[in-house]
Amino acid sequence: MVFLASIDTPSPKASKSKMPSSASFPPPKDFLSYPDVEEIVSPKYEPRKDANPVLSGLPLVIASSLITHSSFLAKIFYNNAGLQKIKDLPFLDNVPYTFHPLVVPLGHNGPMVELSEAQLNPKNRGETHHYTASDYHAMYKSGHVTPLQVAETLLSLTSKYAKESSVYQDAWADSHGADQLALDAAKASTQRWAAGKPLGILDGVPIGVKDDLSVQGYIDHDGMAYQKGVPFFKPAEATVWPVQALQAAGAVVIGKNRMHELGSDTNGLNPHQGTPTNHLNDQYYPGGSSSGAGSSLGAGVIPIAVGTDAGGSVRFPAVYNGVYGLKPSHHRTSEMNSTMCVTGPMAANVADLTIAYRIMSQPDPKASIQSKFAVSQPPAAGSTKYIGVDRAWWGASDPRVVDACDKALDHFISRGYELVDITIPYIDEAQTAHGGVTIAEMTEAARRRGGDNTSWTGLIGPVNKLVLALGLETNAADLLKFNSMRTLIMRHMAWLFQKYPGLLILTPTAPFLGWEKKAAHAKYGVSDGDKTFLSMIYVFLANIAGLPALTAPISYADPDQGEGKVCIGMMATGEWGAEEALLAWAADAETYLHEVYPEGRRRPKTWVDVLDLAAKQSTA
Repeated sequence: MVFLASIDTPSPKASKSKMPSSASFPPPKDFLSYPDVEEIVSPKYEPRKDANPVLSGLPLVIASSLITHSSFLAKIFYNNAGLQKIKDLPFLDNVPYTFHPLVVPLGHNGPMVELSEAQLNPKNRGETHHYTASDYHAMYKSGHVTPLQVAETLLSLTSKYAKESSVYQDAWADSHGADQLALDAAKASTQRWAAGKPLGILDGVPIGVKDDLSVQGYIDHDGMAYQKGVPFFKPAEATVWPVQALQAAGAVVIGKNRMHELGSDTNGLNPHQGTPTNHLNDQYYPGGSSSGAGSSLGAGVIPIAVGTDAGGSVRFPAVYNGVYGLKPSHHRTSEMNSTMCVTGPMAANVADLTIAYRIMSQPDPKASIQSKFAVSQPPAAGSTKYIGVDRAWWGASDPRVVDACDKALDHFISRGYELVDITIPYIDEAQTAHGGVTIAEMTEAARRRGGDNTSWTGLIGPVNKLVLALGLETNAADLLKFNSMRTLIMRHMAWLFQKYPGLLILTPTAPFLGWEKKAAHAKYGVSDGDKTFLSMIYVFLANIAGLPALTAPISYADPDQGEGKVCIGMMATGEWGAEEALLAWAADAETYLHEVYPEGRRRPKTWVDVLDLAAKQSTA
């Protein structure tokens, strides 16, 4: 996330926030740590226009080497990124710091919302249907296919150790011989089905897990090239809670999905492990950082994946690959050692996204915070469904994106959503603060990975050497004021949610039509700070404020290069704990794409019919 840009300090006249007495709201009592409710007024948003160099090839290698060994040069890059200016913004004077955007809806924390026909028996969408958990369930119940046959079929497509290579392998990290774990889980599921005792809708359903989440027996690479003997690269001794919950429901982890190295950018390019394919158009990157998950979902390899998101890392690969991704409220699914990053589900359909979220969000009995979260509830029948749009922010996208989102917006209004005009204050400044905190946390997480005998910078490529060099320059004053900016944003979001109960803030997911591949990026990657910053102008809000956000595909557009239309996504951001409201909106968006949008949903030419392949194996 090297964003080389500048920030203009607002004029003193615009530096004070105000709270109109006619719109004063007390903070709700059914939340823990709900922000003070305050409207924050700032100058009108204008997209910044930067012109910083794009580095790739040998210039990138040289620049990263120089900056890694020179704090003076790193400080120049740090200042050029505008990170040092946040602490001097006058409107942050005397604003308290919020270090964790943890807002907990209080109430009953179980049982989870019961699955309905919409999840257990979703519509078959015809020729562009992507398989759901219910499709796997039906095939297992009929006896035409077993979970073991599905697992064997998938490993033949995804594993490095398969007899033949396939176009789907580049989405999966090296299992280092752990494929047997998937087969053992599938065998156990097959035995349950044979005994007539399946665990439920997910029993035997294949899933992928991002390569920065621990799964017992698998090595976490965090997108880095494997180096034998380095202490970091060892099999995990335990599985993270959200994945445990899915496994307890019978889901079969097929393997670990590749990701952008360290999760540090939004394109998904990884020259060190290999870049997953965007199957809609292979001349575009798959989006990052949960790139392997997006690639596999889009190609039909799996119906559900688990990703992480500190700045759009679930949502970008979802939109670029034409699937769905949910970034939950902070700490909703697991307590990660980050103030930005969360674990969230990705799926090819809304039904499966809902199933995965409900199971993953069950409280970890070993985590004190999660036990306090009330179960997220669907919107009450008859309640006003507010959708808010910041027109200036919305209009910062490519005209093709704006046009597609305008048409979808008109549809939602026609379906009973009430549109309200809103403003989000200090967007550029808040986004810079988000980037500053994220880089600092990423740097600290990486600093000891090499152990005592290996330089941690030796584990990463030149792009991340640049990024982490900036992280090392973050001082205490900068970090404190980044978190003052977080406070302002959270207060304003609280004001919006109290003014418009149940409000969903709609934006494009990404402001442009994907990220085009270039030959110059192949060997070392690319550092394009301006494009990275621009790509995140919508997604950052949910991370810095701890809010849930969901992306859904709503349109396709002709590409600027390659063959195959690229996907355009729309994102809804909701109040803390409003995941079920987002899922209800996503169901409406799914109906729009399939039944209203003229072209309907698309499947890539390389979409793989896993159940058909497994069925053929069963009769062979």
